[in-house]
Amino acid sequence: MSDKISLTRRKKKEGGLGETLRTIVYAVAIALVVRTVAFEPFNIPSESMMPTLLVGDYLFVSKYAYGYSHHSLPFGVGQVWRVRVLERVPERGDIAVFKLPRDNATDYIKRVIGLPGDRIQVKGGQLFINDEPVKRERIADFLYQDRFGRSVLVPQYRETLPSGRSYLTLDLEGSSEYDDTPVYTVQPGHYFALGDNRDNSLDSRVKSGVGQIPAENLVGRAEFLFFSTDAMGEWWEIWSWLGGVRFARLFRGLSG
Repeated sequence: MSDKISLTRRKKKEGGLGETLRTIVYAVAIALVVRTVAFEPFNIPSESMMPTLLVGDYLFVSKYAYGYSHHSLPFGVGQVWRVRVLERVPERGDIAVFKLPRDNATDYIKRVIGLPGDRIQVKGGQLFINDEPVKRERIADFLYQDRFGRSVLVPQYRETLPSGRSYLTLDLEGSSEYDDTPVYTVQPGHYFALGDNRDNSLDSRVKSGVGQIPAENLVGRAEFLFFSTDAMGEWWEIWSWLGGVRFARLFRGLSG
């Protein structure tokens, strides 16, 4: 009798373990599907998109916004897949995540400014699209904390595209190397992107750094922030980053 009871208990334990493993496998499979075809989380490690995006922001990127390429699949699985499926063209002003053209591996995030065939130039810090100046209005300064912990007021501008879409940019230095550029003509099948922090952004103005972005390198469009923290601790130090949560930034849309 005791042997039968032990056998029954063993079967229940094995059944419970098997059910748990199946649940984990299903959960991982669902997460991979969602990450591949719907939304993927990203975090912001640099200041190149200030003031729109801050270091410590976490956001969701829609994978379906521009269709799917071999970069849409995780772990490099799609390297043999060279066709973009359900392709959609980015809109000027979109905040896009893309694979860095020089290595096709590193994720970058910038604002799409130039579409195929556009002529893009910066003169005296003023952005020109197809020889027309983009409206640029000085607004209240941005309070920036530098790497030494000092608070600095930085000139801030509202830039408004011909479509009426607007966003904020910073002018950290007043006069920098890329405040005056040649005219860039955007190649067919490529896009031109800039960081909102214009004096502290490696972007399409730097041919050897980023250059123009092939359409196949687009990963997705930034949609909204789901978390933000200004804590400086390690990722596993929950007590640290929870104390620095920027509640005012949570669930903020980015595609407007």
